Amino acid sequence: MASNGVEKVGVILKELLTALGVPYVGIEQSSIAGQEIFSIRTNDDARALIGVHGDTVYALDFLVKKIYENRMPTAPEGEIAERAPMFLVDVNDYRAKQIKDLQAKALMMAERARSFQYDVELSPMSSYERLIIHTTLQGAPNVKTESQGEGRNRRVVIKYSTDTRGSEQGVV
Repeated sequence: MASNGVEKVGVILKELLTALGVPYVGIEQSSIAGQEIFSIRTNDDARALIGVHGDTVYALDFLVKKIYENRMPTAPEGEIAERAPMFLVDVNDYRAKQIKDLQAKALMMAERARSFQYDVELSPMSSYERLIIHTTLQGAPNVKTESQGEGRNRRVVIKYSTDTRGSEQGVV
């Protein structure tokens, strides 16, 4: 993400939190799994900003992305518009921890597939979670990933492969 885009996201987050009257200590920027993360730091109990099962932080993420998109200049006709923002809004590393847990699970299940030389089917998950699994195992030797199923039952299958060059990313 360009430096100007990073500044815009920080400004939007600060404006939104101020408008909501939510106290925060600061906003930290980091990168995990190839994505920029803007983590809101709070001294207080962060449960109000995270919500049940992360619902509030996901809603904040959605709002910030929509505001960012609306503030982006439109491209003149015939030119390609700037790509949609690739960042996450987090609160006290709630989402970053989820990503790291998914990555650890992917690596553990890939090792199981290699050790026992059979396919490992993971439980159904969202498209974003599947993307994290595919990306994590993209270069892993002797395994390839593939998404199977439909709708809410779509899941990642980690397949044992004799190819030692690493996996190919399957359809998310």
